[in-house]
Amino acid sequence: MSAPIPANSEMEKCETKLEKIVNVLQYSKHPLQNRWALWFFKNDKSKTWQANLRLISKFDTVEDFWALYNHIQLSSNLMSGCDYSLFKDGIEPMWEDKLNRRGGRWLITLSKQQRRADLDLFWLETLLCLVGEAFDDHSDDVCGAVINVRAKGDKIAIWTRDYENKDAITHIGRVYKDRLGVPQKVIIGYQSHADTATKSGSSTKNKFVA
Repeated sequence: MSAPIPANSEMEKCETKLEKIVNVLQYSKHPLQNRWALWFFKNDKSKTWQANLRLISKFDTVEDFWALYNHIQLSSNLMSGCDYSLFKDGIEPMWEDKLNRRGGRWLITLSKQQRRADLDLFWLETLLCLVGEAFDDHSDDVCGAVINVRAKGDKIAIWTRDYENKDAITHIGRVYKDRLGVPQKVIIGYQSHADTATKSGSSTKNKFVA
């Protein structure tokens, strides 16, 4: 008569099976090239700027991106003064971050009338450009993207890490404009963060245009 199997041995078998199931589920997802972090900013004047910035979630698979996107509010439904930011993990959505300091942004400015028609579509396409590495070899130059919901007009921007890298910046601008379906006659501009920080938005000079 064989000896009874110890309970802890049965437990180990169950744990091994569970680990295999978890691994299969994880491997069945489609990994992204980078891990991304989604941030939310709410303009509460009683708090500091950094206190108003909150990390929502991080993801590194296609499935987790869509699960997160489908769970959060659409940008067009946010209160004025709120932002969403999607940045590569390890980069914070602020000019002061060491990987943003020497960078800049391709900026899209939308009229009030465009909020219902274009804002959500433009922002989703921007996110897909980032997580899908749409800028080929120059995707490494992308740090993230920000959407600002404002009463005077909303803004969407793709941030890059080096405002002097003309090849990367111009390629990203051309691809981005094409992906958004912006007409050729409409000009979008690229501004360095340093210039934006020292001037008001309307007087900031474009370093590049697309």
